[in-house]
Amino acid sequence: MIPRHTKQNVLRSLAQSPAVALLGPRQIGKTTLARDLADDVPESLYLDLEDPRDAARLTDPARYLGAHSGKLVVLDEIQQMPDLFRVLRGQIDQRRREGLRSGQFLLLGSSNTLMRRSSEFLAGRVVYDELSGLTALEVGAAAQQQLWVRGGFPDAFRPDDDGDDDSDDVSVRWRTNFIRTYLERDIPQFGVRVPAPMLRRLWTMLGHRQGGLFNASDIGRSLSVSAPAVGRYVDLLVDLMLLRRLPPYFVNVGKRLVKAPKVYIRDSGVLHSLLGIPTHDDLLGHPVVGASWEGFAIENLLAAAPSATEAYFYRTRTGAEIDLLLLLPDRRLWAVEVKLSSAPSIGKGFAIASKDVGADEQFVVHSGDDAFPLNDDTLAIPLTALMERLAALQ
Repeated sequence: MIPRHTKQNVLRSLAQSPAVALLGPRQIGKTTLARDLADDVPESLYLDLEDPRDAARLTDPARYLGAHSGKLVVLDEIQQMPDLFRVLRGQIDQRRREGLRSGQFLLLGSSNTLMRRSSEFLAGRVVYDELSGLTALEVGAAAQQQLWVRGGFPDAFRPDDDGDDDSDDVSVRWRTNFIRTYLERDIPQFGVRVPAPMLRRLWTMLGHRQGGLFNASDIGRSLSVSAPAVGRYVDLLVDLMLLRRLPPYFVNVGKRLVKAPKVYIRDSGVLHSLLGIPTHDDLLGHPVVGASWEGFAIENLLAAAPSATEAYFYRTRTGAEIDLLLLLPDRRLWAVEVKLSSAPSIGKGFAIASKDVGADEQFVVHSGDDAFPLNDDTLAIPLTALMERLAALQ
């Protein structure tokens, strides 16, 4: 088992809040992490609400949960019992009156249901932690290339129980099945009526445009659907945490700024499967290679950053650009350029853009192993080294 850094974030959140909602797409490892947490907490109870035996215990949820006051109760697949959120609000308020203010409930399930129902019934009583895919820090620098190719879903990254990681075939099959299952079974279960072939074409089209500006009208014309429909489908993929919509950063610099968001398929392995890229050699020869590395680096950096960090990009109409702007909780602004080369240089556009926004720190993330200054203001740095700097700010 690969230890997950998110575990410490969840433990901190449980120490501060009565309820924690753990967000992430299916198969990302939420249940494994929750069971690991429950094993480490002396007074804990794990309930899988897809298991009829556990669901039956909550026939009278107020009575059952009241009998386990003082324990950490883990509720997995909570979307199976959406009315339970109302009961949780009453339980939390009752326990507050009894002096219990933290560490009561850990909630797992589909991200869109968790966000919608918890914001409706548990406002002020719940905090959110996100479980990303496996990161470069968690798997180690030696496995970074494999992680980039296969992605961060645990079964895709390490698909063979016998430790044979030489072949990508099992990983490719897992990711292919994952995509098909999401399109044909999981998304319809959320009550969304989107034809699976059309949604797959959209997903694939976004893959070919990885890291590009989102233009709903352009995509809609290609798919023969309306721009509002494209917007709704993209919203769905964002809600399911399969797609990242990176907003532009606005600052009053007297320049014409790009106002459309950039979109990224969040998991690099899913991206590569959608585009038919099975191996590292195939990836290096594909036109998407630079955008794939950029998206991979962005997801890893955001996974390592403090939870209150805000992420943007910056681009002017004249070409000055910053791939990733990190507004840290202390309001410092870090400008990050992502380069696939192990011998990067500073682009003129990045230097101009960093001055425009008043960046406090400037970094060029590269694929090499060493950190070195590029000038007085900018440090070239490996991905894992910048992740370590961000993790130290937690």
